[in-house]
Amino acid sequence: MSRKGWLLFFAVGLIWGIPYLMLKVAVEELTPSVIVFSRVLIGSAILIPIAIKRGSLKSALLNWKYVLPYAVGEMVIPWILITTAEKKVTSGLAGLLIATVPIWSTILASLRGDKTVWHHKRLLGLLIGFLGIVLVVGIESFSGNQSLLAIAMLLIAAMGYAWAVTMINAKIPHVDGIAINGVAMFFTLLVFLPFTIAQLPKHIPAGRVILSIVGLGTLPTALAFILFFILLKEIGPARGSLVTYLNTAFAVVLGIIFLREPITLGIAIGLPLVLIGSYFASRKTKVISQ
Repeated sequence: MSRKGWLLFFAVGLIWGIPYLMLKVAVEELTPSVIVFSRVLIGSAILIPIAIKRGSLKSALLNWKYVLPYAVGEMVIPWILITTAEKKVTSGLAGLLIATVPIWSTILASLRGDKTVWHHKRLLGLLIGFLGIVLVVGIESFSGNQSLLAIAMLLIAAMGYAWAVTMINAKIPHVDGIAINGVAMFFTLLVFLPFTIAQLPKHIPAGRVILSIVGLGTLPTALAFILFFILLKEIGPARGSLVTYLNTAFAVVLGIIFLREPITLGIAIGLPLVLIGSYFASRKTKVISQ
C-alpha cells in the first residue's frame, strides 16, 4: 500500500474509532432515533453542498435505486442498531464487534470473483486480525451485564456495512462518494424525522451530549466518508474495509481513557494482533489466472 494509502487508512481508522465513545455519551440523554437524525442532519448539510459544488449530486440522484438500498444497509439499519446497542454494552465492545466487517466483506468479495482475497498473506492477516478481535473481546467482556441482543444487533450492523460498501462499489463505482453519502444521509434523515419529532427531549441536553452530537455529525459522519471513498479508490473495497480493525484499536483505547472502561489481558494482547492483521491483510497481491 502506498504512503497515501497508509495515511488515509490511519486517518479513517481514528475518525471511525471516535463515534463509539460519542454515542456512549449521547445515549445518556437522547433516544437512538434522535441521535441518528441529528448526525445525518449535520452530515448531509456538509456533504450535499460539497456535492453540488463538485457537480456530482445529479448523478447520485439519478442512481437512486442503488443509493437508497445503500442508505438502508450503511446508515438506517446499522446506525439505529449500534446506537441502541450502546445502551447495553461498552463502547469498546461495540467497536470490537463491528470489526467483523472485513470478514463479511471478504466473503462477499470472493463471491464476486475477487481471487486476491484468498491469497495466503491476506488470509493470514484476516486470521491474525480475527484472533486479535477474539482476544480483545475475551471472556471477561461477556462476563458482566452484556446483552446478547445488543451483541446480535452489532453483528447485523457489521453485515450491513459490508454489504452496502461492496454493493455500491460494484454498481456505481463512477459516482462520487460524497454525493452518494449526502443523498443517503438525507434519505436517512427523512426516515427518522417522525420518530425524532415524537421523541424530542423535554430539556436542553448537557454540554457534553451536545458536543458529542456535533462531533458525530462532523467527524465520523461527514469527514470520514469523504476520506473513506478516497481510500477505497486507493486500495479497493475489500482491503479498505479492513480499516475496521484499526477502528477497533482506537475505540478500545478511547473508551479506556475517557470512559474508564476496563483494560484486560485480552485487550493488551489483542490490540497488537489487530494492527498486525490489518497490515498483512492489506498487502497488495498478484493473482495468476489459470
